[in-house]
Amino acid sequence: IDYVVTKVPRFAFEKFQDADPTLTTQMKSVGETMAIGRTFKESLQKALRGLEVGSFGFGCDMKDLWGTPLQPSDDEIRAKLSKPNDQRIWYLRYALLSGMSIDEIHSLSYIDPWFLEHLRGLVEIEKELRACGSVANVSHDLLLRAKQAGYSDRQLAHLWDTTDIEIRELRKRMGILSVYKSVDTCAAEFEAFTPYYYSTYEQEDELPPHDPSKKRIMILGGGPNRIGQGIEFDYCCCHASFALREMGIESIMVNSNPETVSTDYDTSDHLFFEPLTTEDVLNICDRMKPDGVIVQFGGQTPLNLARALANAGVPIIGTSVDTIEAAEDREKFKALLERLGLEQPANGIARTMDQARRVAEQVGFPALVRPSFVLGGRAMEICYDWVQFDRFVTEAFVVAQGQPVLIDRFLEDATEVDVDCIGDGENVIIAGIMEHIEEAGVHSGDSACAIPPYSLPGPVVDEIRAATVAMAKSLNVIGLMNVQFAVKREEGKHKVYVLEVNPRASRTVPFVAKATGVPIAKIAAKVMAGAKLPDLGIRGEPIPAHVSIKESVFPFRKFAGVDIALGPEMRSTGEVMGVSERFSIAFAKSQLAAGVDFPTSGTIFVSVSSRHKDKIEVLCRRLVALGFDLIATQGTAERLESVGVPVRRVRKLAEGHPNLIDHLKNGEVALVINTPSGKGARTDEGRIRAAAVQQGVPCITTLPAAEAAVTAMEALRESEMEVEALQDRFGSKPTMFRGEGMAE
Repeated sequence: IDYVVTKVPRFAFEKFQDADPTLTTQMKSVGETMAIGRTFKESLQKALRGLEVGSFGFGCDMKDLWGTPLQPSDDEIRAKLSKPNDQRIWYLRYALLSGMSIDEIHSLSYIDPWFLEHLRGLVEIEKELRACGSVANVSHDLLLRAKQAGYSDRQLAHLWDTTDIEIRELRKRMGILSVYKSVDTCAAEFEAFTPYYYSTYEQEDELPPHDPSKKRIMILGGGPNRIGQGIEFDYCCCHASFALREMGIESIMVNSNPETVSTDYDTSDHLFFEPLTTEDVLNICDRMKPDGVIVQFGGQTPLNLARALANAGVPIIGTSVDTIEAAEDREKFKALLERLGLEQPANGIARTMDQARRVAEQVGFPALVRPSFVLGGRAMEICYDWVQFDRFVTEAFVVAQGQPVLIDRFLEDATEVDVDCIGDGENVIIAGIMEHIEEAGVHSGDSACAIPPYSLPGPVVDEIRAATVAMAKSLNVIGLMNVQFAVKREEGKHKVYVLEVNPRASRTVPFVAKATGVPIAKIAAKVMAGAKLPDLGIRGEPIPAHVSIKESVFPFRKFAGVDIALGPEMRSTGEVMGVSERFSIAFAKSQLAAGVDFPTSGTIFVSVSSRHKDKIEVLCRRLVALGFDLIATQGTAERLESVGVPVRRVRKLAEGHPNLIDHLKNGEVALVINTPSGKGARTDEGRIRAAAVQQGVPCITTLPAAEAAVTAMEALRESEMEVEALQDRFGSKPTMFRGEGMAE
């Protein structure tokens, strides 16, 4: 073969602050990216920028510490090289820049000298590029060699203190343009009709000629799987490709993730295995000249590119870039809700710490703090006092990277609701309404949820439905839109608040499609390509014929000692689904699929925070009625004893042995129910929850999930789970729709 493929794992240690980042024989990565180039240097740099961790190659970017006050010392470099960790690739460059020899680096890291020699070659090129001083002094030969070595326009702009667009224009003036080589999927045995492509900087281009009579639409994928953005978005991208094929439109897929179906060579008409950056996408657009580009389906990755692509003249189809940005703009969004007569929690935005404190004074505590333009609740925290607020806002500003920080009043004890809908610019249909099982404060990607809503009154669901349609029409949504609501009981009645609107595909799209039998991603893609909902036979909101429950799957067994308490920052790495005619059995199925096997007998440890102590009595009586023995620490035990619930006291960790962790290690506890009053691996609660995970004992950390679990255990005593293939479930009876017309 005449190319080199480099795969680089993606880690998520920032989500697990207490985890040991040392890489061992146990896998800790959550995804990976892959890149193809003519040389190892080129493919490595492309893979590093495809990781989407803020780096655009082997250093020379905003995350580069060399030459800054944070430049690592020789001792720090040696420490990083001697122990495998997620940062070691960057420290190899620091070692070379510090003058360390290949032999010394090899003796510390045991990395093969062949790789180290190539990395040294990159550092030598970097020194030549730095010596130019400015873009005005660069020669054609040096710029070409830099591009052939995988240097991105962003890296070159950083070195020469200019913009990546100016570097792009300079390359074009010098005739230094990317060409595309094909990977032969038939190994030269016979003609390949499904090759895929990678970019490089040579003379010969292997792209086939374009048939001008055929329309082309490009789909931007989601890049490497990570917490907050995974295969749910790849599902959407694949369905978009299938939809375009049905419409006779050529599909162009751009992605860098080898784990996905979208990067199978026969999913789309043209596949480009490239990093998802403005530079790489524009280079493909220069050659393929698509009639439209879909940015709605790949999660936050393509949305972050949307403005730069639109400014460069790329035709973004579906909901406009202005609308996508308007939904993130707090002032514009607040004005929209006021115009529609919809409520939202008190909120504000801040670009400085002083502004943040002023907003907090107006909003009050508890306050929810989060950066804007991030997915997966990165750096999102609930603050109950000024000490927490100052700490978490500082972290949010770092993650926001120049974007404002959002501050909202947090609604305690509220029920969250997710809604997915499709708009075609004229008509809007609700695709699915999901009620979260965990209370507000747990990230939507970590919370279990149910279709249809299992506890909300009909009028409240109707209010949510009407609010969603009104927002979609006002925003002129073309394609998918997700809305998150909170329902809180105030003054004896339910009040509906709008939390946020995302005019794009959400991670719930595959779940909604499988719960309703309606391929909503495919329908949305056809709408973005110009079709109207009535023409596609969509008559209204699909009515679920059964209960479907989505449950999240967590990687806590991989990170020993990490507190598993759920919060506003997403930490799940996958999800499962349970389906039944009854909520209780559907929930039991979802738990079993997620690896939680409910006990049928034994001892259950119960410890709840002070605000839950009044609500735990009924739950514990039900557990006793099922034949379980209860143990609890002092506070919860006193409460249960005062109302006559039989319970045995167990020592707190600080009270000596045997304590709860001893009982867990001895296999004497079948289930842990612990709602946290504090979070962190260093708290007693955190250590108990972490110990439960390591001992394989189910641990439930929210009261609503505990109530659902007990309901499921009761139901399993009465009846067994039934199995039915999805094809039989939907094939035997057509999907029913609410009403005959579109939502008005």
